[in-house]
Amino acid sequence: MKTQLRNTVLTLVAAMTLSSASHAAPLKVGYSDWPGYTIMEIAKQKGWFKDAGLDVDMVWFEYAPSLDALSAGKIDGNMMVAGDVLVIGATGAKSKITTLLDYTDGNDMVIGAPGITSMKDLKGKKVGVEITLVEHLLLLEALKQNGMTQKDVTLVGTATDKTPQALASGQVSAVAAWYPISGQVLDQVPGSTKLFTSAQAPGLIYDVLTVNPSSYAAHKEDWAKIAAIYYKCVDYLKDPKTHDDAVKIMAAKVGVDPTAYGKNLPGTHFLTLAEAKQTIKKGDGLDSIYGSLAVGDKFNIENGVYKQSQKPANYVAPGIIEALK
Repeated sequence: MKTQLRNTVLTLVAAMTLSSASHAAPLKVGYSDWPGYTIMEIAKQKGWFKDAGLDVDMVWFEYAPSLDALSAGKIDGNMMVAGDVLVIGATGAKSKITTLLDYTDGNDMVIGAPGITSMKDLKGKKVGVEITLVEHLLLLEALKQNGMTQKDVTLVGTATDKTPQALASGQVSAVAAWYPISGQVLDQVPGSTKLFTSAQAPGLIYDVLTVNPSSYAAHKEDWAKIAAIYYKCVDYLKDPKTHDDAVKIMAAKVGVDPTAYGKNLPGTHFLTLAEAKQTIKKGDGLDSIYGSLAVGDKFNIENGVYKQSQKPANYVAPGIIEALK
């Protein structure tokens, strides 16, 4: 009897210790150099996580490695392109979209080399792009709006951070890149021209915070607080009184001059909480996260990223945004 009681006590102590250790571990959130992610540097520097009673470790990545980290369970959540949530989900790393961050409104670009001034000038030419990632989707939309298809160009697989060198060297006639890399292309290649930007397809590319399902289930209140802090960062950026400070913090994180960074920020449409509440509603158009994800799902299937629909609605967890005030 004593042995049985002793074993029961030891089991309870072990369970309590494990629970305590699990609770004590910080929530790890991946983020990278897109403005809609970098904005969380404001919360980090202002101590807003601690103020909310949270232990959050913001982990800085290049974008692609952040996807790998989420897939491998090395982080609890990641700030990423909505369509890429489906891509890693198809490999078995399902997650829940808890927060809508932004949509790109000009900062994703197709940029032509000197002498290339329109999308139609690219017929029969090479385009450097990170194949099957978000810029590939943007390129297809640009071609479509100009009466062309992917067959009219030759895609050259190019890491986004290598696009400035690719265009400058003459390897390709155009590249597709997101900011700040797109800004570097324009700066480093004199005579280069914006041929198409995401402002011509608003809602095609949303960015989200997506969370490991087990972490979401175990720490839903904490993820709700993180969502609220994100919208607090957006308000801080949009407030004329604190705008310059916000830009300074964000620019410093990515090593860009604040003045130049501020000029490019309008190319990212940061969602306020009120806007997020509208975007989280079900709909077929690009003004709904559901409609936009459906477009991304179709793109991924047609380009062989995965074979069967990922049923995008299953990835959206609207409850947090709906409950925030």
